[in-house]
Amino acid sequence: MPITTSRRAQLMQILAHPDDDLYFMNPDARLMLDSGVPLVCVYVTAGEHNGINRIPGRAAAPADKGAYSSARHQGLRQAYATLLGLDKFTDWHKGVATLRGDRRAEINTLADGNRRVELIFLNLSMHSPRRWTALPSLWHDRALSVRTAIADDSPVRRADSYDYDELIDVLVGLMERYRPTVIHTLDPDPDIQFSDEATRKRDSEQPGYSDHADHTAVASFSWAAMVRWVAESTRDGGGIPAFVATSFRGYYNRHWPKNLPLPVLERKASHLVPYGGDPDWECGNSGGCGDYGVGGRRPLTNTKGWVRSTHRRYPGARAAVATDPDGRLVAYGVLGLRAVRWRETLPGSGNWDEPDDLGGGPLAPVLGTAALADGRRLVFALRFAEISGHRGGNSREIVLLEQRAPGGEFHAWRGLGNPERSDSRGRRIGVPVAVAAPDGRVHLFVRDADKGVSTRVRDADGGWSDWRALDGDAEVQDGLTAAVDGAGRVHLFGTGRDTVHHWAQDAPGEPLRHRPAGRLPAAVDQPAVLTGPGPDGSVRLLYRTEAPWRRTSPADSRGSASPRAALFTAEGQRLSAGFRFDGYGPLTAAPGRPGTEREAGTPDGRGGSYGQVLVGRDLHGRVQMHHDGRLLTRTTGPVPLDTPAPAVTPAGPTLVGMGPDAHPWIWSPREGAAATTG
Repeated sequence: MPITTSRRAQLMQILAHPDDDLYFMNPDARLMLDSGVPLVCVYVTAGEHNGINRIPGRAAAPADKGAYSSARHQGLRQAYATLLGLDKFTDWHKGVATLRGDRRAEINTLADGNRRVELIFLNLSMHSPRRWTALPSLWHDRALSVRTAIADDSPVRRADSYDYDELIDVLVGLMERYRPTVIHTLDPDPDIQFSDEATRKRDSEQPGYSDHADHTAVASFSWAAMVRWVAESTRDGGGIPAFVATSFRGYYNRHWPKNLPLPVLERKASHLVPYGGDPDWECGNSGGCGDYGVGGRRPLTNTKGWVRSTHRRYPGARAAVATDPDGRLVAYGVLGLRAVRWRETLPGSGNWDEPDDLGGGPLAPVLGTAALADGRRLVFALRFAEISGHRGGNSREIVLLEQRAPGGEFHAWRGLGNPERSDSRGRRIGVPVAVAAPDGRVHLFVRDADKGVSTRVRDADGGWSDWRALDGDAEVQDGLTAAVDGAGRVHLFGTGRDTVHHWAQDAPGEPLRHRPAGRLPAAVDQPAVLTGPGPDGSVRLLYRTEAPWRRTSPADSRGSASPRAALFTAEGQRLSAGFRFDGYGPLTAAPGRPGTEREAGTPDGRGGSYGQVLVGRDLHGRVQMHHDGRLLTRTTGPVPLDTPAPAVTPAGPTLVGMGPDAHPWIWSPREGAAATTG
């Protein structure tokens, strides 16, 4: 189908509550806003809860839902004014937006130069006379409608009501109006999490799952709206809207190692200070000057630890990179919820043709790929087979696209099913990761509902085994990393709660078995793997560990999450000391081209670098590359949405990432970069 590509950029965030963006979507949103990408935030609920704006250290004030909703809106205005570099009490333009169905919402607008923020408050009540949790009930109950709440000082003075279809329709209308190129949502399918009743209530988690029920419902409405937006846009032959989506984990953050180093964490937490506000401020808002229970040091000292991590529901490089037989780079990604393929106009040109639509949607944002021995490409995706409320279908499946000939077109999509037997458990699976072994088999891995790993294997003739769970009492985060060593054995790594879990074959063709990693410290994000060129089967694992989050003194600058390195050989494993690659987020790596092996200049200083390329983000969110003993930083071009994918071409290392205009970019350090000795 045609794709309505555009090089403009627009970020839309769809939130359940005021502050969800500040807790769960930064620093990603801040980086885009700083680069000049306009931002529109849609807050679905009024955030009024029980109407009590709790002031720490003071007696509780009387409940006032209109005032508390208004105070949280004022806190957002203070936070986003600060994010724009303005005084927190800067005046915003307040107006009324007319939505589909003649509904109305408050809209607040503030601009500073080329940066612009719009806040839209739909203000659906969090609770209703019939249901304590109104939004989750609206997702499930066909007969229910939810009234909006009226916030103090709002220009909207008339309440509306929403049923299931009307809320989706309003969200679709906003997507059509703003034409976002990036959509941020919360997690539609949070992990199964069994917590004791006291802990669950204290942390506001829904029974059995690692998130607030409102987060899950609003994320589900958001994904259903994206599906409907694409359907409406293409119904009469129109083009697919060109956007990419990212879902962020919520209360999940408290259950796993924290992944933001101190400098990044402090900046993220600082934007919750003006949101929290102060009852003694004179902000001009009669409802109050912020959400008083939030702010100051409280985001950092809160035992829930939500602010100390930013996790994506679907982790991995946004663009899967390959090379066509003619030498052109190829990037596979998801655009408008469908798989697409971009190809370089000419080998080494650094420019892309228009994307080819490969269909298959609606798909999660990250694809898995593997190359067969004859050069044909397999593309794997996690598909939203059904996503509907009213107790309708809500299922996920792994799907496959197989190339007919190297560099050519593809067969039809094929379903590979789901390792889980029920839709409720099947929603919890992760994105597919695949690797092709020299014996002709392709190994497919998926994180399952028990937080373990399930696998299917494609034999050399194209037949697939059944799903089976890998052995070992191991719980891992999504974001698996697979590789094949020089002896032809498959390795798989997953980041656990207190270590990195490792599965490997004893010999090519045998099943993978769990190999307890012993003294390896825990990783906080997806690790990178480099394999040696020789037959010894050495594998080097590189990953970031949890950094200190408190300063021991004002001058203490600790907290840069430099990677650790572990070497796996037939004789065992060896952990190396950390090396300087300060930053945060996942790492990706490429082994280099044959014949470029080096005996020095490796990240851990011990030799045997294999001409490797290591890629990550620095503490400012910029892309950096460690290659040939040098640390190279990308200082120009679109802000990266995720850690880019490396490719080593005849001309040298090249990175491919996705920008906020929903268009991939190419960076080759030889074309200019700030470089320091690594």
